[in-house]
Amino acid sequence: MSALRGKWLALLCLLPFAVFFFAFQVAPLLWVAINSLIVGDSWSLANFSKIFSSKFYLQAIKHSLQIAFWSSLFGIVIAILGSYSLRQVDSKLRDFVMAFSNMTSNFAGVPLAFAFIILLGFNGALTLLLKQAGVIDDFNLYSKTGLIVLYTYFQIPLGVLLLYPAFDALRQDWRESAQLLGAGSWDFWRHIGLPVLTPALLGTFVILLANALGAYATVYYLTTGNFNVMPIRIAGLVAGDISLDPNLASALAMVLVGLMALITVVHQWLLRRSYHDAR
Repeated sequence: MSALRGKWLALLCLLPFAVFFFAFQVAPLLWVAINSLIVGDSWSLANFSKIFSSKFYLQAIKHSLQIAFWSSLFGIVIAILGSYSLRQVDSKLRDFVMAFSNMTSNFAGVPLAFAFIILLGFNGALTLLLKQAGVIDDFNLYSKTGLIVLYTYFQIPLGVLLLYPAFDALRQDWRESAQLLGAGSWDFWRHIGLPVLTPALLGTFVILLANALGAYATVYYLTTGNFNVMPIRIAGLVAGDISLDPNLASALAMVLVGLMALITVVHQWLLRRSYHDAR
């Protein structure tokens, strides 16, 4: 009886979370999915057909994927190096860097766009210095390349926060044992380090992809909504900047959800494969 009472008590404590999750996660997703199928007074896949037959919307999907992929790749590479380096430094410096990463991971939107305009805009301080030094001839912050640089900036702190705990799984005695057996640094990372870190690396990469695919405020205020990415197009269709079509916006949102679902499925497949190879 006491065990049964404990289970009911646990379910009762879980109930507020379940209600909250349904109200703010499941219900909005169902509402968007239903509205994506509404065309006029009927139900059809015309909204999705319009998206995949339009070069304009296909370009938005392409730009979103390119910016998300490259910024996530650059961000996770730098985060790996930074997280590993933090393990080798003094604890006070490590605590300061982690606190700074925690702060800068939330530095986005209007302040971030304004800061990058001051630093890397056409007449930005850093842009002018690099041009005078002959490092760059031309740099456009408002292009796809500039957005990749901007996105990479706010991906790095998040990547560090997610990857830093993963390095706890690497024990120092493993490296010492590998060295005693004649293994070099490359052999250690290839056969021990990377296989152990693979789940964390893949999970972090997926989170960074989701973070970049859904970013809206920064790119909107930087380009005033003139760069063609999916969040900008969705917001434009809802707000009616060019044309008001919330059902088409819902279809675009479901395409974005579908892309994230596909990335998650690939992530799970790679995880299972890495576990199988490790065995």
